Amino acid sequence: MKTLKITDLHVEIEGKEILKGVNLTVNTGEIHAIMGPNGTGKSTLSQTIMGHPAYQITRGTIELDGQDLAEMTVDERARAGLFLAMQYPAEIQGVTNFEFMRAAVNARRPEDDQVDVMTFMKDLDRNREFLSMSVEMSSRYLNEGFSGGEKKRNEILQMLMIKPTIAILDEIDSGLDIDALKVVSKGVNSMRSDNFATLMITHYQRLLDYIVPDYVHVMMGGKIVKTGGPALAKRLEGEGYAALRDELGLQIALTDEDV
Repeated sequence: MKTLKITDLHVEIEGKEILKGVNLTVNTGEIHAIMGPNGTGKSTLSQTIMGHPAYQITRGTIELDGQDLAEMTVDERARAGLFLAMQYPAEIQGVTNFEFMRAAVNARRPEDDQVDVMTFMKDLDRNREFLSMSVEMSSRYLNEGFSGGEKKRNEILQMLMIKPTIAILDEIDSGLDIDALKVVSKGVNSMRSDNFATLMITHYQRLLDYIVPDYVHVMMGGKIVKTGGPALAKRLEGEGYAALRDELGLQIALTDEDV
């Protein structure tokens, strides 16, 4: 079992504090979902876990099996088994999907045990077909010209190929129609095992209808204010965040779409 443990995490960007004491433990074999109103720090948490240099930890720790991630570079975190499916995947001209994913897979393997081209191609084709993606995607430049749905499927394809230990999915459902949502969810569910964990960031209950979490965490004001099971997400869908905020006695402003 591997454990990602976040303790009293405070993070700022450009001098503004965003995370104000996040505590969270994710073990392999578990599916966690983080929900919360806009601007509460959900994406900041994902970027900080993976080591984005713009996000500065001012207090607290993030540990993977007891090792402080602050001591690890981004590539070392990836090699250790962390994976981030980004909310807005970047387009990279000149690098094909095939080249990118093979390099990412081999980066986690010893130099004397690199995956050969034919073995990789068979694995890629199998996972591509599983996600209902076209043959042409392998030779296309990474995310260039991809629709929003194609980019999200491509992030899940990368996850299936790389086989991380802990995957952070930052709004993997945003912009997806119901058919694409089902395909993406199928990909995530296929990874479920005692050796894999997912931390999903989402605004919407509908994702959790297809990927049923073990734990649902609500973030407000830069910290996790409540944890429960799938029923908590259904409650938020029906009542919005304002009812929970008032119940907890929090002094947090919400936008109209969050209420």
